[in-house]
Amino acid sequence: MAKKQECPKGAPLWMTTYGDMVTLLLTFFVLLFAMSSISPGKFQQVAVGLTSALNGNPPSVLTGGKSLQTEPLISQNPGVYQEILKISEEYKGKVTVEERDEGTLITISDLDIFNPGSARLTAEAKKLLEKLGAVIIEHTTNVLEVYGYANEIPVPENSIYQSNWHLSAARASSVVYFFTTELKQKRTLERIADIQLGRFDPDYYYAAERFLPIGKGDIEIQKEIKALRNLYEFELEEMRKKLVAGEITREEWNNFVAKKTEETDNKIRQLRDKYRRIDILIKRELAK
Repeated sequence: MAKKQECPKGAPLWMTTYGDMVTLLLTFFVLLFAMSSISPGKFQQVAVGLTSALNGNPPSVLTGGKSLQTEPLISQNPGVYQEILKISEEYKGKVTVEERDEGTLITISDLDIFNPGSARLTAEAKKLLEKLGAVIIEHTTNVLEVYGYANEIPVPENSIYQSNWHLSAARASSVVYFFTTELKQKRTLERIADIQLGRFDPDYYYAAERFLPIGKGDIEIQKEIKALRNLYEFELEEMRKKLVAGEITREEWNNFVAKKTEETDNKIRQLRDKYRRIDILIKRELAK
């Protein structure tokens, strides 16, 4: 009778390798699932993390790995965020704050920021921009992107702007110019004591390279107007079928057309008010 051999203690060596492989596969598929709905900010973070790891420099608590977010945004600074909220409450419905992957977006809308067809800031707009600028410019050192908009109405033939693209870019530039000249000069006079004591350097916070004016033209409003008109045409076509089938009278048809036309025109006017707008994006990246 053959002598029984004793089995070695512990799992076989192949089991360890197999377990590692299964764990890595699980991690990989969890990563794919997490990225199934692509968010630009999260995708960039994943890309940076993978690049660091593959280059042999993975972040580690032992080596003091750097955070991908170089500086906290205003939402993570309670004092600054509260100041922004106070301004948004004062201008209720006209100033909104939103956190995005690329940074903190402050939107000013439904306000007489510019005169029609003009890039000259109104007194009301300057008053609001002064309040916002003193907070977001002097309490962050991030890049600030300023977006200008225009509605779908073509610029007049005698306008100095060739198109709505030119007009929107000029509007964004007007805001940047206000920040870097008028507001800078005013804050320099108001904080002269801080400047003399070395606590405040206006040239650092109001440096021109921090600001990027960007014209959005009339693309955004055109998209929304197209959607409104497509809905208008669809509803009219459905009602026209009922008219042909004899389900409604000609008078009901005429009343429906008049009502829907007025509703659509009102919505387009509301859109034009909505696109009296300026966006200020506090980017996650620091100014150079």
